[in-house]
Amino acid sequence: MDYSQEVPHSQLLVVRGYEPFNAEPKASALVEFPLTPDDLVYCRNHGPVEDLDSDTYVFTVKGSPNGDVVLTMDDLMTKFTTYEVVAALQCAGNRRKEMSFVKPVNGILWEDGVICNCRWGGVRLRDVLLYANINTEGAVHVQFGSHVTPCQDDTYYGVSIELEKAMDETGDVLLAYKMNGSPLSPDRGGPLRLVVPGYCGARWVKWIDTIKVSPDESPNYYQQRDYRILPPEIESKAAAASVWSKYPSITSLPLNSVIASALLRQNSTTTSSLAVRGYATAHVSAQVAAVEVSVDDGENWQTARITYQEGKWSWTLWEVIIEDVAEHGQVFSRAIDAKGHKQYKDCKWNMRGVAYNPWGTKKW
Repeated sequence: MDYSQEVPHSQLLVVRGYEPFNAEPKASALVEFPLTPDDLVYCRNHGPVEDLDSDTYVFTVKGSPNGDVVLTMDDLMTKFTTYEVVAALQCAGNRRKEMSFVKPVNGILWEDGVICNCRWGGVRLRDVLLYANINTEGAVHVQFGSHVTPCQDDTYYGVSIELEKAMDETGDVLLAYKMNGSPLSPDRGGPLRLVVPGYCGARWVKWIDTIKVSPDESPNYYQQRDYRILPPEIESKAAAASVWSKYPSITSLPLNSVIASALLRQNSTTTSSLAVRGYATAHVSAQVAAVEVSVDDGENWQTARITYQEGKWSWTLWEVIIEDVAEHGQVFSRAIDAKGHKQYKDCKWNMRGVAYNPWGTKKW
């Protein structure tokens, strides 16, 4: 692959790989901002990142009875109503490094910064599909492709989501061209990306150029042979080769919480307190309702104060002060959603190291 036109990237990220460029911020920096600034948004790529010309950029909607519908960025901005949605974007491999301590995994050893929370602006996917008059008879999925840059494991990047999700009348699935009020930068998928609130980042296709309704999921590698939770007994790519199709592709990630910082404060010569901050994310079925923390391995829990939550799809920021703690120890967190589901203490290992969500933990 040719990286000669690679764009410059943020200097505030911890680099996990250069070609392709993959990097994440520290979680302690992330929780300083309800809406994540561009230079603190993680970079997850399967190929080169180039600066594409929005004036000449086009994308194609396939499946119309009258033939393919080709739209420009100007078409999107003038023919459709602009909408905004605040939503957390999270890589399925967030916290993968922690899972690797259980047993080696296959993938970039991400820590806990492969997440961001932004205000996305663009047009509803539903509106574009209706405008194109696509034929939905027999259709179950919407396939998306990005052919503008080569990929490590396929000739293009392709995934799909359910047609029902795409056509939901709430209209939260967007073809986005803005983030936090500014045009998408190349690292964010500019000039155009898919935004699928509640779903993992693998479905949020960057540099999207093709849309197609279909009775089938995308045949692409990244839909069919990646981003699936395989059972613990599958320990290698060779063992996985014949079983990928037996397990569903990841859509929504599970209920999760992360401790971003735990700072000891000396209150007096004899007492100390612990200032704990973090974030939590919900499964698609219900928003986070509470976060609890414990310094005695879950024997006792203290409720944290939620400091930020916006709409249905945002992350949840939280903080708490724990009084009278020892000089050293370990603090845990667990999220509870609006349906009463609690984050579990443990999480099963899987070969790809995805969807890792045991209690958050940090030593001080």
